[in-house]
Amino acid sequence: MSELLDAVDALLVRPDTLPPPDIRARLRKADGLTQQDVADVFGVTRVAFNRWEVGAAKPRRRHLEAYARLLAGWAAKHPDAVGDEVE
Repeated sequence: MSELLDAVDALLVRPDTLPPPDIRARLRKADGLTQQDVADVFGVTRVAFNRWEVGAAKPRRRHLEAYARLLAGWAAKHPDAVGDEVE
């Protein structure tokens, strides 16, 4: 059973899985942040962050895990922003 639970935990923390772009934006806005606020934390331009948020580009590996963690934290903090749309 432990192996199964470990496999489930690994699915839950996959850093390469991001919510759909519209949910990413809703989560950020629910926390009252601008794209520039988040871009500054990641050390990227607002344009680069915008491309992550709208799904036009995927963050590089060094940013991907942190961005996925940020989105998961926002989703836990603002469940109404996610709704029933995440599978």
